[in-house]
Amino acid sequence: MIHLINYLGELIVEFISGMGYWGVAICMAIESCNIPLPSEIIQPFGGYLVSTGRFTFVNVVMAGTLGGILGSLVSYYLGSIATHSRALFWISDTKVKTLTAWFKRHGESAVFFGRLLPGIRTFISLPAGIARMNLTRFIVYTFFGSLIWSIFLTYLGYILGQNWRILSRYFHDLDLLVLLAVLSLVIYYYWHRRIQKW
Repeated sequence: MIHLINYLGELIVEFISGMGYWGVAICMAIESCNIPLPSEIIQPFGGYLVSTGRFTFVNVVMAGTLGGILGSLVSYYLGSIATHSRALFWISDTKVKTLTAWFKRHGESAVFFGRLLPGIRTFISLPAGIARMNLTRFIVYTFFGSLIWSIFLTYLGYILGQNWRILSRYFHDLDLLVLLAVLSLVIYYYWHRRIQKW
């Protein structure tokens, strides 16, 4: 896994070095449409380039935010057509109704805070699309969540300078912890429901 992350890191560095701000935006868009390209490499590398004077802080942040929104819209669209195309996802009508009701109660905060959680942020747009969350609100909350995440990672890359690569190792461990926590909650939820049925 570490070798794969290192390889992806080198590809990202080369791509951004050649494409500039567009490279940041494209990589973040890919990361935000359910393809786990690590933003923990993309934005900090942009921050490092800010420290060298090649990039500006505001442009790196806005490129990352724009990419996050565009990729999230792709994921949202995939979720929205999943309710009509069982060829993409096998989702029962009951589950769609449950998810829709949940998003009406918690969806806005889930999209916003989900954009700030490693391991979750890549996929949060998919259930938002399935639940047909209001598109304008989805974009607004995605924008602010992506903006904060971009500022945070870009700043870390900026202050670490040449040592920006150490971030990917720590965030990789955090990704695993978050995913394990979410998986545990899902297992507990289904286990608790089965006990109630008995």
